[in-house]
Amino acid sequence: MSLPFDDGSFDAAYMIHVGMNIADKRALFGEVARVLRRDAPFGIYDVMRADGGALAYPLPWATTAATCAVATPDAYREALEAAGFVLLAERARRQFALDFFARLRARLASSKGPPPLGLHLVMGADTATKIGNMVANIEAGLIAPVEMIARRR
Repeated sequence: MSLPFDDGSFDAAYMIHVGMNIADKRALFGEVARVLRRDAPFGIYDVMRADGGALAYPLPWATTAATCAVATPDAYREALEAAGFVLLAERARRQFALDFFARLRARLASSKGPPPLGLHLVMGADTATKIGNMVANIEAGLIAPVEMIARRR
């Protein structure tokens, strides 16, 4: 929320799976806008809220609802606009995520355990539960990854 860079330091920026951890999207995008040059592109790939139902926890980014900052695409659009961005493109990636996790599930089912390197090293012993809950939430239409491309005005 306070990047250690001068104003207009970057020609482009992106964030992948960041916004679900930061509740104040306006402040987040305001800080990104501050360090970007005019007309710089900004790419986002985050899991976003698709429906208002209760989420199953834990998730890879939040153990409980109290630590979950997942928001709707509308909230992202509003915060981007407030920070001086123009949204150029938006694409829902629900099916992409479902296909990815189906392939992952098949690969894990045919193996003798987790690979030597993987998400389990970062997420801990309950990785399977976190991923399972995320997939269940995506399947239920509660959350989905969304890709957005914006440009700083």
